[in-house]
Amino acid sequence: MDVPWELYRTLLAITRHGSLSAAARALLLSQPTIGRHLDQLELALGTPLFTRSPQGMLPTEAAIAILPLAEAMESAAHAITRAAAASAEIAGAIRITASEIIGAEVLPAILAEFAAAHPAIAFELVLSNRQENLLRRDADIAVRMLRPEQEGLVARRLGETMLGFHAHRRYLAAHRPPQSLADLATHRLIGFDRIAVAIPAPLPLSAALFSLRTDSDLAQLAALRAGYGIGVCQLGIARRDPALLRILPEAFAVPLEMWLVTHEDLRSSPRIRRLFEHLAAGLLEYLK
Repeated sequence: MDVPWELYRTLLAITRHGSLSAAARALLLSQPTIGRHLDQLELALGTPLFTRSPQGMLPTEAAIAILPLAEAMESAAHAITRAAAASAEIAGAIRITASEIIGAEVLPAILAEFAAAHPAIAFELVLSNRQENLLRRDADIAVRMLRPEQEGLVARRLGETMLGFHAHRRYLAAHRPPQSLADLATHRLIGFDRIAVAIPAPLPLSAALFSLRTDSDLAQLAALRAGYGIGVCQLGIARRDPALLRILPEAFAVPLEMWLVTHEDLRSSPRIRRLFEHLAAGLLEYLK
């Protein structure tokens, strides 16, 4: 019996989102439609696929066994879409994902230049420090601060940006600048709240050290610019603001790689290829 792909797509959505209602929102369908899809798939396969619990819809062993095959079908469906887009003109929407800082502070100017030359292009900009899955077409192009490990991707290493301690000159005018890492304990520090930053550091970093704690990189940068205290900032961002001064450059300098990534099936798309090269040029200029 041939089972339509849309039923397997529903299976994946329920598994990923944990409920019929959430799957319906993700697929832009009604909840009754999602329920019918599930009933049809269970009937076709002759086995229950989910059990209901206080935690939501939990996949049965049968569902878990077929999930990898459904994901392979999903990848194939996306590959068809990408192949069809490969011959498209320089028009349409391109979805880009980047970290909060790069997406808000660096990319807008680069994208504005591209948009001026290609007014038929629209951008979907996803700011997230998560690693979006390009194989599932969560994005067409990604700017990543870690080397991508998934197969099927085209990745270009652009170089490194450096992280360093910085403070606004207004804060330093009111507080004696630290002369050593130990002196940081006497200052107001800006840092993470619940999500620890995975960077090598010469001193143990924990949320208890920070006077202002937030997991938003943009909020940390805003607090730094407001003169709240000392925080970590990319040197490329700090160079744009003469009021941000670097602290303890010899004691704390952490390199952060930058990669530009797309799916290999999109390499032949004129609009993706052209934007990829434009982004590479703009980001290389930022890294200088």
